[in-house]
Amino acid sequence: MTVQSSWGGRQQGGFLGVWVQAEAIGVGTNQVGFRAFGRAWHGAYRCGVRHQPHVPVAVATLCGEQIHREVQDYYGKELQKLEDLKTNACVTSARPLPKAVRDALECVHEEVVARYYGCGLVIPECLTSRRILDLGSGSGRDCYLLSQLVGERGHVTGIDMTEGQVEVAKKHIPYHMDKFGYQKPNVEFLQGYMEKLGDAGLADESYDIVISNCVINLAPDKRAVLREAYRVLKPGGEMYFSDIYASQRLSEAVRKHRVLWGECLAGALYWKDLYSIAEEVGFRPPCLVTASPITIGDKELEGIIGDCHFVSATFRLFKVLGSSGAGPGQVIYNGGIMGHERELVFDANFTFKEGEVVDVDAEMAAILQSSRFAEEFLIRDSGANAATPRGCCHKQEKICDPFQLLERLAAPVSACCPGGTCGPPGCC
Repeated sequence: MTVQSSWGGRQQGGFLGVWVQAEAIGVGTNQVGFRAFGRAWHGAYRCGVRHQPHVPVAVATLCGEQIHREVQDYYGKELQKLEDLKTNACVTSARPLPKAVRDALECVHEEVVARYYGCGLVIPECLTSRRILDLGSGSGRDCYLLSQLVGERGHVTGIDMTEGQVEVAKKHIPYHMDKFGYQKPNVEFLQGYMEKLGDAGLADESYDIVISNCVINLAPDKRAVLREAYRVLKPGGEMYFSDIYASQRLSEAVRKHRVLWGECLAGALYWKDLYSIAEEVGFRPPCLVTASPITIGDKELEGIIGDCHFVSATFRLFKVLGSSGAGPGQVIYNGGIMGHERELVFDANFTFKEGEVVDVDAEMAAILQSSRFAEEFLIRDSGANAATPRGCCHKQEKICDPFQLLERLAAPVSACCPGGTCGPPGCC
């Protein structure tokens, strides 16, 4: 195991400013993960690591293991319930949930819910009989919710680096399987790192969907996380995840600030870098789903952050193999997805109403044709004899920037698209 660091070079107020780049660290539980690193910094210092400003340093294996223990102890021992969190900066609103999802959440054991520290819910559509992997599953709340939605023929795997959280999740498997009426478990929990899923025994092309709830910002090597997610996804599979993004690349002062790590901000990815990393890994261009603003209520932190802004955003990434020859097309949603029978808000750019013709670009056509959504749509090439699409916004420029989406959602809804005929409210 190799742990590399770029060091700030001075110690202030007992806090050693360190930006750890650790191949083996996959902090996979929640928004407060790097609060634990405040103590880990001291651990590295006690190990006798010498440093110079801006010079990469190899840290001894023992120190890397000590950092892991510090993080695991924080989640497994110090945090015992949701109320133990010290801030709510990472808690942002999510999309309205279908009734089936709300009902499923009611069936999750109270200890699992109390020990879960993620923000919101990350539940995609069309889940029956699917195999799902949850990165940073914590106490297993989302896994047990998904267990009900995939059904007894589906399967859900949760992976987390924190032993205490994994133990809580495993302890309640019999309770939930009995409550759901399943003959055998359709959920499992593994201890491991989301950058190294192979070490946990997860095979290539073994999952239909990978989800993640506000944890990738806590992973030093985000490329490795996306690369592993791509590897374990089946062709046509999807990574559906929520995380924190920045309006620009972060300064050294932000990336080395202990409190900002704890608030999910110091590890936030510049939103444009997500697009480049996703393309490099092999995914189709990200589909932006939702965006919620993040505000900083502390004057001192505002001064450190400067003119950088943050947003909580949900994206969809699809594994579409090969260079699809599909061009722009027209699609008709058949209304067959549970909880979305009349309307499917696929992302910020495409909303599909049952029975209506919608123009889609080549990317969306390829995604719908190659994914689990194929059977939910009638898909055809655009042509001179094609039916005229309904709605007025199908020619609008595509939104990729989550900050632009925030502005659009805040704008008054135009009368030309009451209720958002071809996009979410504010699409016009």
